[in-house]
Parts: sequence; C-alpha cells; structure tokens
Amino acid sequence: MAIERPAPRDSVRKPDTRPANPRFSSGPCAKIPTFELSKLSDAALGRSHRAAVGKDKLKAAIEETRDLLGIPADYRIGIVPASDTGAMEMAMWSLLGARKATMCAWESFGAGWVTDVVKQLKLDAEVKTADYGEIVDMAAVDYDTDVVFTWNGTTSGVRMANGDAIPADRGGLTICDATSAAFAMDLPWDKLDVTTFSWQKVLGGEAAHGMLILSPRAVERLESYTPAWPLPKIFRLTKGGKLIEGIFKGETINTPSMLAVEDYLVALDWARAVGGLKGLIARADANAQAIFDFCEANAWIANLAADPATRSNTSVCLKFTDARITDGASFAKAVAKRLEAEGVALDVGAYRDAPAGLRIWCGGTVETADIAAMLPWLDWAFHTEIEALSQAA
Repeated sequence: MAIERPAPRDSVRKPDTRPANPRFSSGPCAKIPTFELSKLSDAALGRSHRAAVGKDKLKAAIEETRDLLGIPADYRIGIVPASDTGAMEMAMWSLLGARKATMCAWESFGAGWVTDVVKQLKLDAEVKTADYGEIVDMAAVDYDTDVVFTWNGTTSGVRMANGDAIPADRGGLTICDATSAAFAMDLPWDKLDVTTFSWQKVLGGEAAHGMLILSPRAVERLESYTPAWPLPKIFRLTKGGKLIEGIFKGETINTPSMLAVEDYLVALDWARAVGGLKGLIARADANAQAIFDFCEANAWIANLAADPATRSNTSVCLKFTDARITDGASFAKAVAKRLEAEGVALDVGAYRDAPAGLRIWCGGTVETADIAAMLPWLDWAFHTEIEALSQAA
C-alpha cells in the first residue's frame, strides 16, 4: 500500500477562523471594542465649544486624561490642533532655542522632528540617531541640553524601556512624543517636561486633535523665554509673557470637533471599565506577546526591535528572514495584500520609510482573540507567497 506523504510545508490551507475585527492599522487605530455610533448621541453638536456645554466636555476630556494617566496636578494639559504633529510642532517652536538642543531619532517621525529643528528652526542641535530596530543610547545624552525624542517609535516598533537615564536634576527640558505610548505604557511624568500624543492611537479616537502636557519647568521656560522667530497664532501659548491658562482648561486655540471630543470621552469611559491604565497596558502586553510567541515559533519572521527590552507593545514591527526572499519590499507587500484581500488583517504593511515588513497594532482597543485568529492567516499568506516564488523560479 502506498504511503501518503505529508504535503510540503509551503502548501497550507486557509485557516477556518477569522478575526472578528481585522483592523490592525497603526493609526488611526481600531475603535474601542464596544464602539457604536449611538454612543455619541450626547455630543454637543451644533453648539459653540465656548458655550458651557462645550467647555464642560473639553474640561472633562482634560481632567479624565489626567486621572487615567496619573498626570501630576501641577502639570498643564491642553487640547491642541493638528493631532500629535501639531502638539509637537507647537512645543518645539515655542520652547526650543533657549539653550542647545539634542535631537534623538530611531524612526521616521523622530527623524521628522530633527528636520524641523535643524532645517526649519535652523538650530545648532546635536543629532543622535539609531537604525531601525535599534535605539539611541539615552544614557549618553547631555540632559543639560533640551532633549527631543519619541518614547515609542511607531514606525520601528522600538520604545524606551524606561526613563531611568533621564536625571531628576537635568538643566534642559525633555520634550517627548508619546503618541503611540500614552495609555499603553507607564510614562514617568517626573522625567518628562513636555509630552504629546493624539487621540487616534491607543484609544482609537478620531484624528486631528492633539494633547500637549507641560510640566512646571516647561511653563517656566514659556514665561521666561521668547523665541527669535515669529510664532503663528495657532502655536502661541503665552500672551504678555504669561501662559494662556485657558488653553489648559478647555478653551482651545481653534474650533475642536465636538463629535471627536465625545468619542474621546466614550473611549475614556471604556478605558476605566477595563481597569484604567493598568488594564490597558495588560491588554497591549497580551496582544504583543501573542506576536512575540509567534515569531519565536517561526524562523521565517522576527521582531524588528533587536533588544527584547525595547520591543513596543503597541506598534509591533516585523521583518521576514527567509533566505528565499530576494525582494523584501515586494514580498512584504504581497503578504499584506493577501491578508487584506481575505479581510483578515487590514493596513498591516510597514511604514513607507521603514524597512520592508509588516506592522501590526497591538494597543488596548485590539482584542487578543483577534490577534490569535490573524496569526494563522499570516502563516498561510507567507507560505503561499513562498510557494509562488518557487513556482516562478
């Protein structure tokens, strides 16, 4: 009797289970699992954001952010325009120039802040960079300069392991882009003078609104230093040498979307229901660990972050390591295209400036069951593309 040989490993059948929610985009990110448009019915639509109802909701968004993230009472929190980018630009244009700056970048957005400071503000800054998958040695930074960095590299999947390298007695300010870290990582507020993030990342909020968080040291800089360059109205945080306190009480510089504000408030309610910051971190950790375990079990794929201590638990970036792949960019795009065509993983291609591979969002709004259901499809897509390569050879 003939012995039936197993099919080659490259020939895999499609998995039976699909993710309930295939949205793994790294921004805008998946909405909260309980999201329904009807939950936004209390939005102050058609009302002025300067009316009592609008001010109350904006102030609630600020104070509930403070409570969930454990932000100190003497830190100012403001809602500003243009998402995290607007918040970072506002901070850099308003605060830098008083002393030497150090720019730290290990992915594309950090590199963008370097360009803005060196080429637009034309500051004589020290620039420290690391390749994708690596991180700048933050212990070697001069913290008597103003230091600008991302906490979590959204396009590289590399994050700060902690803030231990930042001294308490630093002379300069630390300006931190924390847009894919806030609500998923435990940020050391005493080490951060300026922190920015957007609603569209970890809590899956709507785009176009940024959060700007200032320590007392940052406020002191604002009130004692005037930049040499003109500031557009949308960047101005002071008037007559004093902080415009209204910005940090919900009196926004420009008109916010009250629908987006309501969506953020609903997401904050959900965050409390799942255990607050600790619960959100645990959810992100579980999601990321499922992918880490998958990489450990499969030699053809690996985490882009070289050091396990700096691996992101939100924007997990992956690279294909199989020697049969000769065109990494085309192969990765083909895998992502297959996953999208099957409706099992949407928007998981690597960022355009990053190394070829995949990027899977693992923030707290994603369910671990959906990650677990997606991974067999990734296995299928990889081996299907490898089989196509062998047939074409």
